[in-house]
Order: sequence, then structure tokens, then C-alpha cells
Amino acid sequence: MTNLLTKIKNTIKADLNEVLERKENQNPITLLNQFLHECEQETEKVKKLVDRQYQLKDEFERELVEAAELAEKRKHQSEIASKAGETELYQFASAEYQHYSDRAERLRVSLNHILRQLEELEGKYEEMKRKLKDMYIRRMELMGRENITRANHQINKLLDSTSNSDKPYSRFQAIEGYLDRLEDQVNRAFHSSSIDAKIAQLENEMKMSEGKLHS
Repeated sequence: MTNLLTKIKNTIKADLNEVLERKENQNPITLLNQFLHECEQETEKVKKLVDRQYQLKDEFERELVEAAELAEKRKHQSEIASKAGETELYQFASAEYQHYSDRAERLRVSLNHILRQLEELEGKYEEMKRKLKDMYIRRMELMGRENITRANHQINKLLDSTSNSDKPYSRFQAIEGYLDRLEDQVNRAFHSSSIDAKIAQLENEMKMSEGKLHS
């Protein structure tokens, strides 16, 4: 039973692969558009990461400025407390100064790390945009060549004089033949009506001349 199920599974998988392969062979541009769409989505994801990294950079910079300012403030206060002989106040200001100095240093290290990551992300994002643009151009080139191939195939099919009667060129020939016959009929009718008019005019002129002679 297990072997039978495995065989059925493999058969279905083979049939599916065949369908996908046939689809790819029949619609290469459609498949290319799908791949490009996926690349666009991946590029957009990287863009969002770059934007988020910029936000983090701005947040770290604000925190660093604040920590540095507080450290400088506590340092100045500790100096004043020391000169004033306020030991307890000096110890508090010194501890605060050390705390904010350590925070500022930690933020500075993190900010440098963020900036390196941002530079790396921006480089990858720009590379992805360039590759995506190159793929757009290649798609345009492929579509142009595919269009020319189809047009030439259609033209050759239309102009193939050895085609069977049900081929498009035979219909062209039939229409051209009908137009030739119609033009011939119209020309003969035109010449015939012209001759009739001229004969009638001559008859009238002759009758008028005869009338003048008998009068």
C-alpha cells in the first residue's frame, strides 16, 4: 500500500513538473514578469529596512546628545560642589556624571555600529535597484525581440503563396481577385454608359440637322 501511494505521489509530482515546464516554455515573458515582481517585493523590503535603520540612527543620535549634555552638566555641578566643600552633593553629581558618561559612550559605540550597518544596507539596496533596472531593460529587449519574431512569423504566414486555401494569404488573394473583377465590371459599365450617351447625342444632332434640311 505504501509503495502504491509513493508511486501515485511521484506520478502526480512528475505531472505537475511537466505542467510547470510546459507553462514556462509557453509563456516566458509572463514568468519573467512574475520573477521581476518578486524582485520588486524583495527590493521594497530592503528599502523598509534602510528607512528603519535611519530612524534608529536618529533615535541613537538624540539619546547620545541628551546623555552627553547631562554628563557635561553633572561634571560641572560636581566641580562646583567640590569647590564648595559639599561632599555629599559632590558624590551624587560625580556618580551621575559617570553614569551619563558611560551611557554616552555606549550610545556612541552603538551609533557607530548602526552607521556601518546603514552603509552596508544602503549599498545592498542601491545594488538591488541597479540590478532591477538592468532586468527591466533586459525584459524590454526580450519583449522587443519576441514581438519582432512573432511579427515576422505572422508576415511569413500571410505571404506564403504555397499556403492552403484556408490560410490567411488565400483570403487575401480571394479579396484581391474580387476587387479586380469588381473594378473590371465598373470600368465596363462606365465605358458602356459613356458610349450610350455619345450615340444618343449623335442621334439628336443628326435629327436636328435633318429637320433643318426639310424645313
